Amino acid sequence: MQRVRITDTVFQPAEAAKTFRSFAADVGAIASFAGYVRGEAGTVETLRLSHYPGMTEAEIERMIERAVSRWNITACHITHRVGDMAAGEAIVYVTAASAHRRDAFDAVDYLMDYLKSEAPFWKQEIGEGGAKWIEPRDEDKRDIARWSK
Repeated sequence: MQRVRITDTVFQPAEAAKTFRSFAADVGAIASFAGYVRGEAGTVETLRLSHYPGMTEAEIERMIERAVSRWNITACHITHRVGDMAAGEAIVYVTAASAHRRDAFDAVDYLMDYLKSEAPFWKQEIGEGGAKWIEPRDEDKRDIARWSK
């Protein structure tokens, strides 16, 4: 199973979890996070994510390597959507397996913080008022900064 999958098609986190489990046998813990496109009270019709094919996968792979070197992770996978997405569609699925739960939890948390604040994706919300670029929030920056301590 590849560790990074960037796709422009709808995916189901439950299916990704099932596939991951088949590759993460004999582990003590699997932690995961599934993120979905929010609908902002009818104002956001579409979330558009852009990326540079090849570069984005390589950068995410590099972050997985950091997580693997920092925690005792036996398997890890990230699926991330790009393109146009509607409210309620899955945008990201991150999962990690380890002998113990804390390593798996921390690796998933770390990777999500990276994806939210530093991963090479460009986000736009498209709605009634047109398109608006989305930048990482202050909370996202604080979340990723805690891993540098």
